[in-house]
Amino acid sequence: MDTLLARGHRLEFAWFGSRSAAAPTLVFLHEGLGCVSLWRDFPAKLAQETGWPAFVYSRSGYGGSEPVDVPRPLSYMHDEALLLPAILDAAGIRDAVLIGHSDGGSIALLHAASDGARPRVRAVITEAAHVFVEDLSVRSIEQARVAYLQGGLRTRLARHHGENVDCAFWGWNRAWLDPGFRAFDLTRDLPHITAPVLALQGADDPYGTLAQVDAIVQGCPRAHRELISECGHEPHREQEAATLAAMARFLRGLPA
Repeated sequence: MDTLLARGHRLEFAWFGSRSAAAPTLVFLHEGLGCVSLWRDFPAKLAQETGWPAFVYSRSGYGGSEPVDVPRPLSYMHDEALLLPAILDAAGIRDAVLIGHSDGGSIALLHAASDGARPRVRAVITEAAHVFVEDLSVRSIEQARVAYLQGGLRTRLARHHGENVDCAFWGWNRAWLDPGFRAFDLTRDLPHITAPVLALQGADDPYGTLAQVDAIVQGCPRAHRELISECGHEPHREQEAATLAAMARFLRGLPA
């Protein structure tokens, strides 16, 4: 396992594809229960499709990265967006396309809306990102809590997170189920994103309605949405071919 140090945080990471100073780097930001290994081979496949290198890392408290204390602050996604420049610096990335799934998509949008994102962030792709809290999301996260305590979810996650498994789950779950988290709302940040944005969402996502992607498209000056049919919360796993095609098409259309 390779690790880097960013502002005192030791994080695991992986590279896929050939690194080149002439090509942007695809930077993958995982979901609220994700990590490097849970992306599986999707980053490698997108790197092969585009010819651009892919960089994947696990945030603190996930996978093989350092643990964190729980409960996490309700500002944890904002905090991760502020840490991202140090991570990109540590990895030597000067030209990036952010690809974020769920929480990772929200973090990508938050960073892209900041002054610090320019000129390094060339574009953003989100999968099932949340820009506000919906009742549907809360109900599904409550069901995940039951599955973790009474079903096999903890065992499945432990294969990827190891000793971080409880930190990863409860840091995410308790934050989202905290009544104070209802104030989470990124819609005022979206107009500050100057980079092109592709907002992907599964048509049957149990964690968010199409109001999420609609808000991203309406709020970002240069955004469009891509709806993946017969798909839930993980387009890159449930409809891999369609998701790869949509991302590659968007990336090929970016200005040189």
